[in-house]
Amino acid sequence: MTRTPPLTHQVHRRLAGILRPGDIAIDATAGNGHDTLFLAQQVGETGQVFACDIQHAAIEATRARLEAHQMLERVTLVHRGHEHLTEILPRDLHGRVAAILFNLGYLPGADKHCITRPDTTLQALDGAATLPRSDGVISVIAYPGHAGGEVESQGVMEWFENLAPRNWRWDTRHSATPTANSPFALWASKGGST
Repeated sequence: MTRTPPLTHQVHRRLAGILRPGDIAIDATAGNGHDTLFLAQQVGETGQVFACDIQHAAIEATRARLEAHQMLERVTLVHRGHEHLTEILPRDLHGRVAAILFNLGYLPGADKHCITRPDTTLQALDGAATLPRSDGVISVIAYPGHAGGEVESQGVMEWFENLAPRNWRWDTRHSATPTANSPFALWASKGGST
């Protein structure tokens, strides 16, 4: 029996088939730096990753992870919320981003009351949609099972459902045994198939 891999692994596998050395990528929710490190490895020495988080602890955890893997020089860390993506990314890179990742919820191992919120997440997604190149992608892992997560997850799902089909193709992936509270991943490809 084939086991469904965790959602983060599914997202990373899909991105590995897209990202190339020299690409620009964004980790909109740096967290403990796992996605940021993955992106830095994919874009290579000539690429650039921008990683932001509203929590200082997340930025420091990400910095430590990158330093441990000698990848810090590939990443610009920004201590700001993801709703500021269009301000964080230099203007000359708008329209050139290969991938934007969101991993919503709370910082693992930290205060579970400090969570991503629907208003700022939807604002971040609106901004993110203006940044990808013609074949760029946006990926979101949403967690409806924690306090506040259900409303945010529903809002994110509606945002994806309202993407213009002439400009975007999107799909969703679930964990191995999905329930109403299970996390799920959403993936949108600009101007191409999923």
